[in-house]
Formats: sequence, C-alpha cells, structure tokens
Amino acid sequence: MRIAVTYENGQVFQHFGHTEQFKLYQVEDGKVASSQVIGTGGSGHEALAEFLRAAKVDVLICGGIGGGARAALMEAGIATYPGVIGGADQAVEAFLTGRLNYDPNTVCAHHSHGEGHSCGSHGCGEQHSCGGHCGH
Repeated sequence: MRIAVTYENGQVFQHFGHTEQFKLYQVEDGKVASSQVIGTGGSGHEALAEFLRAAKVDVLICGGIGGGARAALMEAGIATYPGVIGGADQAVEAFLTGRLNYDPNTVCAHHSHGEGHSCGSHGCGEQHSCGGHCGH
C-alpha cells in the first residue's frame, strides 16, 4: 500500500489544492517500509489527483480539501482521509493502527484569501476569519 500525506515542515498541510509537497509512505505488512518527500511541481487542485494516481497512491491523508479534488481522487480510486491535524508521520502510524482522527466532512471551499487568511496557516481547530467556509 502507498500512502500520501499533504506535507509541510513535518506537518499535515491544511489546503490540498495548494500542496507543494507530499510525503509518500510505502507500507508493507502493516508497517512503513520507506518514505520520501516529493514536490508537486506546482500542480493544483484536480491536477494533484492525477499526480497522486501516477504515483500509485492508494490512500491520501490531508487537511482541508474541496469537492472537485475529492471527486477527482475518488475517480482515481484513492481513499481520502481529510481533516487531519498534526505530524505527518504520526498520522500515518495512527492510520495503520486504526486510530486516525479525521473528519470525512472537512472541506476547504474556495474563498477569498485576500484578507490575510491562508488555509495553510491554521489548524482546523483554530478560530479564524474564513467565515466558516473551511468546514469548521
């Protein structure tokens, strides 16, 4: 099994469509056999689903994700676990032991980033001024 995590500075990155790096984990016999960080080359939103399909990813762990990207991942056969906060390595270990804390209803709708708000700058549990459009 191959697991991808939206990745920034060791943490689960919180805006799928702006992901610049994924950490890929190769899992064998229920344990991480290897991992590597790969850049996306500036792809965005639905193009990232194709990027992950080409990388033969089975599972995606991420923060916020929009409906178009979610549909593209589903079409590519990639199981998606959104709404995850914290360390990437810890999220994968929790997933492998059946203890991953995620929210299947987490979305990050397209909203204005012009007011000093960036989806990547907050955790899903924090209060911020996106008007509730990020699924919290």
